[in-house]
Order: sequence, then C-alpha cells, then structure tokens
Amino acid sequence: MNKVKLGVLISGSGSNLQSIIDYIEAGHLSAKIEVVISNEPDAYGLTRAQNHGLKTMLVNHKDFPSREAFDERLVEVLKENNIELVVLAGFMRVITPTFLRAFPTRVMNIHPALLPSFGGQGMWGHHVHEAVLAAGAKVSGCTVHFCTNEYDKGPIIVQRTCEVKEGDTPDTLAARVFEQECIAYPQAIKLFAEGKLLVQNNKIKMKS
Repeated sequence: MNKVKLGVLISGSGSNLQSIIDYIEAGHLSAKIEVVISNEPDAYGLTRAQNHGLKTMLVNHKDFPSREAFDERLVEVLKENNIELVVLAGFMRVITPTFLRAFPTRVMNIHPALLPSFGGQGMWGHHVHEAVLAAGAKVSGCTVHFCTNEYDKGPIIVQRTCEVKEGDTPDTLAARVFEQECIAYPQAIKLFAEGKLLVQNNKIKMKS
C-alpha cells in the first residue's frame, strides 16, 4: 500500500504531531510526514519533527499582508511537497476558503470535545474544558473532522470519549481527553489512507 503523504501544520508544542509520528514509526499507520510547517518560530513541535529527521518549515503569518496571502503561501508549500492530506495539529490560525478550495475534503482537524457541542469561535484549549465542566457534562472526549468554511462544523470522522470525573479541573480533564486524541487522530488518518471515507451531505459514510 502506498503511504499517504501528510503535511502537518502546527503552532505550538506538537503533542498531537508526536502521537502521529509514534504510530507511523511503530508501523501502525501507513503514512509519511513530508513536511511540518509552523507559523510560530519558537514552536517546540519543530524540534520534535527535526528529532525524527522530518522536513520542517517556518511560514510566519506576521510576514504576510493578509490572511489570504499567508494561506496562499501555505498552499504553495504543501503542493510543492505533493501533500495528499493536510493535518492541523494545534494550528492556531483560522484557515480561509482559499486554503480549503486547494484541498477539498483533505484538511483534518482535531477538537478537544465532542462536536457539535463545545465548538465554534473561541473554543480552543482550556476554554473548551472549562465550558465542559461549567455545563456539568458527564462525558467529554475528542472529535476528528474534516474542515469546512463553517468553524468546527465539518464532517465528523472519529470521536472518542472519556469520563468527566467529580473534582476534575480543566488540567485533569485535558489530560484525559488528550489520551483519547492520541488514538483518534492516527485512527482517522488511517481511515483516509485506506480510502474508507466518503462524504455525503456533510456526513461521513464509511466504505466497506
């Protein structure tokens, strides 16, 4: 089986990137990370990638006059590397329709809650876990989805759950959710690599 070519976009520590690297190196995921791109020069994820011999690039959003110009450069780099699937792994920039048109149904993101609940603008990182706890939810988890022009409303590929425990803080809940993220993202990429994902009416239908 040919290995699906991944382009991973990061802004920070690269913890989700690391889980994907681990799955690939363990032989559990038929994929190859062709390039890791960060918009932040001090992102530790770049170091993680370099430690595994992966190609890295800095494309600093501050160097561009507009969001569209930044995205056009990202698209250019990804296409130069023949990327088949774009993986957003803690990428803290909202991507534009220009980007999505270049990679239709080929941009994945992971969200630290069970969409469609606790999603949308401003719902990222600890903001999500704080909202889950404030709502008194008994279950949380993560969602891997394809990106669309509507924030956090793209077709859901994989969801994994975990218990919200009495006395949880945003930190303790985040740690439990992250354990599920480390399984869910490689699982979703594997389904894509195996050609099992069909999008119909903004929903995923699994091919047999």
